[in-house]
Amino acid sequence: MVANYESCIKACQQCFIDCQNCLAEMAGKESMNDCPQCCIQCIEACLVCIKFMVSDSAFSKAYCGLCAEVCEWCAQQCNQHEHEHCKVCAASCLVCAEECRKHAA
Repeated sequence: MVANYESCIKACQQCFIDCQNCLAEMAGKESMNDCPQCCIQCIEACLVCIKFMVSDSAFSKAYCGLCAEVCEWCAQQCNQHEHEHCKVCAASCLVCAEECRKHAA
């Protein structure tokens, strides 16, 4: 059953990595919006979503929907910055949101 989630798990893993990088790069920098706060929440959403999918939880679909929402919010926030790490993060978040939506309830 986990094979059904393979592309979504990979997207969540990449999103986690790119959000973690964005968060590290934004440390100590001014932000005019919710970046890097969105990255903190997106990292957690992706990690929990991965755990739910790997365990084939009955709540995986619902959590995929929530993860997609968090990723879309993070993409919106990070995309407002011109930093390369923010652009990479935003793109990764959008891919993750798209994959999560495919599995959402």
